[in-house]
Amino acid sequence: MLQFMAALVVLAAIGAYLTVQYLTGGNGTPRCVVVSGTDDGQRYEFTPEQAANAATISAVGTSRELPERAVTIALATALQESGLRNIAHGDRDSLGLFQQRPSQGWGTEQQIQDPVYAAGEFYEHLVKVADYERLPLTVAAQKVQRSGYPEAYAKHEPDATLLAAALTGRSAASLTCEGRRETTGTGTAYAGGPKAVRGALARDFGDDAFESAAAVVSSEDGAAAESSPSPSPSVSPGSGTVTIPLTDAGDAGQVRRRGWELAHWAVANSSRLGVERVTFAGREWVAEGRAGAWRKARGTAGEAAGSAAEVRIVTGQ
Repeated sequence: MLQFMAALVVLAAIGAYLTVQYLTGGNGTPRCVVVSGTDDGQRYEFTPEQAANAATISAVGTSRELPERAVTIALATALQESGLRNIAHGDRDSLGLFQQRPSQGWGTEQQIQDPVYAAGEFYEHLVKVADYERLPLTVAAQKVQRSGYPEAYAKHEPDATLLAAALTGRSAASLTCEGRRETTGTGTAYAGGPKAVRGALARDFGDDAFESAAAVVSSEDGAAAESSPSPSPSVSPGSGTVTIPLTDAGDAGQVRRRGWELAHWAVANSSRLGVERVTFAGREWVAEGRAGAWRKARGTAGEAAGSAAEVRIVTGQ
């Protein structure tokens, strides 16, 4: 009897370990943290992989001008279905962040495993749900997913709410990551640098998301400024800096929200894109090998310390 009980304890421990590995991506201690903007002590710890996927889901939603509630529902759904990981397996032919099935008309296997496409398909179905913003989250998610466990989404609402508040920009300086470079399966670091950042911005927010931004490309010393052929986030080649003007983002409140949305997006993607510093509105995040808090920006000679009119993303090239 004692041996039987001991075996049950061991099995329970193994099950708990595997659950943690599944939810965190198997990378050990999570290296990103999102906290409540109301100082109520709520927090959610997760991995850089999960952070990047969450940022994509949020960006796709806001680029469609959907409300924060839609982003919260999408994030809670992905937390339940895949642990915010773009997995290549699931029940029957289910795949990806939302465990969508090719056989059920969600798209091809390749499409479903594209996070931008998968998030877009989820939102396409969500907006067809009558009054989805007023429904309990688990009800709205279930009407899209038609899961065998319709109540399972509810437990992820607190974490999804924290993530959505940060990633849509409503909650300022609330998402941090270590910024340690992410590697491929062969141990090689993913390609980063300013071009990778611009490409990822276009991928997540849409090719025309920044067309109204007046972009300027300048050298490291600020000399010989040159207009970009098409308005977009600017790149300073010498310093590996991407600057995103916010002059056309709307009133002060909209500028603030858009700025924090982009700043948090950059931090969430820091490991994959080699982002070393993000500056906005007098605050800065620096990759320091730990998930530290945002701090007061330190300006250099002739440089504004975290202007509220732009988001500045510095990469290691």
